[in-house]
Amino acid sequence: MKKYLLLFFVFISFLVYPQITLRITQIPINTPANADIYLAGSINNWNPFSAPFKMIPDGLGAYTLILPEGTGTIEFKFTRGSWTSVEGNANGSYLPNRSVTFTGSPQTINLIIQSWEDISGSGSNSTAASNVQVLSTNFLMPQLNRQRRIWLYLPPDYYTTNKSYPVLYMQDGQNLFDNITSFSGEWQIDETLNALHSQGDYGAIVVGIDNGGVNRINEYSPWVNSQYGGGEGAAYMDFLSNTLKPYIDLNFRTQPQASSTALIGSSLGALIATYGSLRYNNKFEKIGNLSPAYWFVLTDLNNYILNTSNNLSNHRMYFVCGQNESANIVAEMNLVKNNLISKGVLSSNTYTKVDPNGIHNESFWRQEFGALYQWLFANNNLQNIEQNFETIKIDSTIDGKLTISGIQQKECFNLYNVIGKKVATLVLGNGEFSLDPSLPNGVYILKATKINLEPKKLIINR
Repeated sequence: MKKYLLLFFVFISFLVYPQITLRITQIPINTPANADIYLAGSINNWNPFSAPFKMIPDGLGAYTLILPEGTGTIEFKFTRGSWTSVEGNANGSYLPNRSVTFTGSPQTINLIIQSWEDISGSGSNSTAASNVQVLSTNFLMPQLNRQRRIWLYLPPDYYTTNKSYPVLYMQDGQNLFDNITSFSGEWQIDETLNALHSQGDYGAIVVGIDNGGVNRINEYSPWVNSQYGGGEGAAYMDFLSNTLKPYIDLNFRTQPQASSTALIGSSLGALIATYGSLRYNNKFEKIGNLSPAYWFVLTDLNNYILNTSNNLSNHRMYFVCGQNESANIVAEMNLVKNNLISKGVLSSNTYTKVDPNGIHNESFWRQEFGALYQWLFANNNLQNIEQNFETIKIDSTIDGKLTISGIQQKECFNLYNVIGKKVATLVLGNGEFSLDPSLPNGVYILKATKINLEPKKLIINR
């Protein structure tokens, strides 16, 4: 039943335009299981239990409600069905009314519920900025048959401009934005980028992927260290490249090209970032390597570099470490860098810093991040990047029929489900086409494999 409600909700959202989409991206950890969340406000006479204003789970850990376009400003709060279970502030106390203003243009507003007034201890001492959200607490990683929390930082002007942004994919997401979730202090990515933005920086989207805890070592190394483990790095990068990145590019205003996409990590996170830039050289060209733990599989990594035939001439790579982090870290880092240069990375597109006082922890990486980010994108003319899509028209119906016009010759398309798993490969030309009737009802993404065509969202609800 919930699935059909979600599909109906998504279908209706395409019919009502413009509109306001309210999206709750994070709720308190002590929210009762299967709790329903409602909007109560001036739009519904402050009814705390109004079925048409129930927030709909999206299956990825968020809750969504679409408000048809109106006029003026509405005030509201969220409840769990009564005024005794209304949301509170970060300390679990009274929260002033929220508000949103209709503008005549589509808006998507991401919100966080910090606490419930009726549940003591639901307050938070979060240090994450207001433009940081948890995209999902259980984003599916089909390549590893696991789920993972994904963080999202959007630039301060994301909702007030039509800009598209470069994207930074960063490892160890729990250490990036919030002291509460960090291992030993956060990187302050949000504070750093917000400060740079206020000084005129163009802005960037940051996607933080939590490490897998007990699976961190396995996921961050493509090869096995006989003493410590590893070996799942290829599957992890397949997830990041083929599931997560397509989802981000589809749902947010990104600059999806490799020249605007970065992989950044520290320690083993730097190892997987370096590897990922080689395996998916056509998707990631900006690489940040902080205190890289290349020692973990040094021989395997260097053999992989020396045997690659992928084009690395457009890669831009930043290397930084502390002089005394280990006896060999500087030599190992330089060896990897020099091998990369021998395979096509331009020497002028590498930067190396050895800090005599740097140590292997979040505090060191925090102080280095701003310079790393600015150097990686120093040569990008971000304001002038445009996406020139083919003028091909694809119309779809909810019973799985496509009508296509404007294709010069038949083209190959991949069809993905909502979590980024490829479910079909299609060869399409002009005319009408029916999707496989055995496809389950749901939301799908149709993407061309060779031509530059904007992805098409399809809804099947037979």
